[in-house]
This record gives sequence, structure tokens and C-alpha cells, in this order.
Amino acid sequence: MNESLSDALVKSGIELGTLAIKGTATMVNSKIQSVKNNRDINEVRNTYNEIVNELLSEREEAIRIAQSYKAEYEKVSIGDDDIEYLHNTLEKAIQLLNTFTGNEDKESTNSMDQFIALLNKDTLKTMQLLGFNYKEAIGIPLTEVCSNAIKIKLGGLTNNNIKQNKRAGK
Repeated sequence: MNESLSDALVKSGIELGTLAIKGTATMVNSKIQSVKNNRDINEVRNTYNEIVNELLSEREEAIRIAQSYKAEYEKVSIGDDDIEYLHNTLEKAIQLLNTFTGNEDKESTNSMDQFIALLNKDTLKTMQLLGFNYKEAIGIPLTEVCSNAIKIKLGGLTNNNIKQNKRAGK
């Protein structure tokens, strides 16, 4: 789990904990009990307005926290339709990259076929349920492969130049 995701979840957890221990139910109950015997209609109305406003405020806070949890979940989660689309697109991209790099020998093709088979819906869903962050695990290396292929083919760089640039932080 990356640091920004962890920080966001910790912050939301703290806010949720604060909201939970606030004791709204106890506060509402005690205010209702205190105004039951009160004969001043303006004071009763003001107290009920306070209660309603407090409840609305806490509801908004709970919704905001839930939305932040949902947003963090969506950063690492993918739906079944997206997994199907991902598999089909990556299969085409990997085959294209394999021909682009000129590694069309039987061993390379077999390795690519195994990699494509690994990226099926069941495997990706199972890995996701186990906590695997496929976006980082697949997205970052695929980006590097594409980048290196472009640098080598179009930029005239060699693998050694790319490795040296990475070490130098370029």
C-alpha cells in the first residue's frame, strides 16, 4: 500500500472514530429529556433546531467519510467488465510489443502467452481479493516496457543507455 493511500485511510479512520465517540445519541436524548417539561415554545423550538442541525451536520460528515473510503477503494479496485476489457487490451498490447521489440522467437512468444494467460478475469479478481494492487504491479512495468521500447526503437538508445539514465535519475 502506498503512503498517500495509507495516509488517506488513516485520516478517514480518525475522523470516523471521532464521529463515533461524539455521543450524538446521548446528547440528543438528554436534550429531548430536558425540553419535555419546558413550557417555553421558543426554547423548545430552538433546542429541536439545534438537534436537527447537529444530526444533519453529522450525517454530512459521515457521508463525506464514506465517500473518501469509496474513493480510496476505487483507486485499487476494478470491476468485472473492466477486468475483461483490461485482459483483451493487454493481450493485444503485449502481442504488439512482442513484435515491436523483434523478440518473436518461440521462447519469447511462449513467455508472452503465459503472461497473457495470467491476466485472465479469474486470476485478476482473486489477486485483487487477496490485496494485490494490479494497477501498480501491471501498470508501472508495462509503462516502463513501452517507454524502453520507444526509447530504443525511436530514440536510438540502447538498453545500457536506459539503465545508465535510470541510475542517474533521468
